[in-house]
Amino acid sequence: MKRRGIAIDGPSGAGKSTLARRLARELGFVYVDTGAIYRTVGLAARRRGIDPADGEAVAAMLPRLAIGMGYGEDGLQHMYLDGEDVTRAIRENEISACASKVAALPAVRAFLLEMQRRTARENDVVMDGRDIGTVVLPQADVKIYLTAAAEARAERRYRELLERGQRADLDQVLREVVERDRRDMEREVSPLRRADGAALADTTGLDLEESFQLLLRLVRERLDV
Repeated sequence: MKRRGIAIDGPSGAGKSTLARRLARELGFVYVDTGAIYRTVGLAARRRGIDPADGEAVAAMLPRLAIGMGYGEDGLQHMYLDGEDVTRAIRENEISACASKVAALPAVRAFLLEMQRRTARENDVVMDGRDIGTVVLPQADVKIYLTAAAEARAERRYRELLERGQRADLDQVLREVVERDRRDMEREVSPLRRADGAALADTTGLDLEESFQLLLRLVRERLDV
């Protein structure tokens, strides 16, 4: 039985995780947050005192890592590092920069590629990230590039951090968003870009429900679900 795949790419803060998770629930697909996987590697480097941009040191760390993925009753993707549930820990703001740096390393991307593809071979998936439609699932049934203006994404991230009880400065968050975009788009390995044939979904000025309906419409135009 051929499994169906929906690839959603886009910059940080575009709402990929929230919208992709809801889309998967609506369709009865498995949701795969690839960003959480890279965050887990970034967290591992930080905890070991390794510079996440040091390719040799991070590559040497990888064979000793035990990274797992599981799903709760609510459908939430849980990440495990060496047996510990780190789902909350990887969402701390400082881990975002670590994730972006390790994600630029060829060794890390190669290390995680098969994990992502195996999940897609075994399940109908909604998978989000930055190179899903271009590298991980180039034959996905539906490809979407989800984006929004940097200012809108920074505002969303800022509110999210405050809701989690973390201290945040909006101007600093905006600078981090812009810098993250630059790193993701300019990295040599699997840079962020709109995949061939990907539908564009710009959610600037849209609320959560409007954004979801846009995504759902794009999927249903391309897939019989």
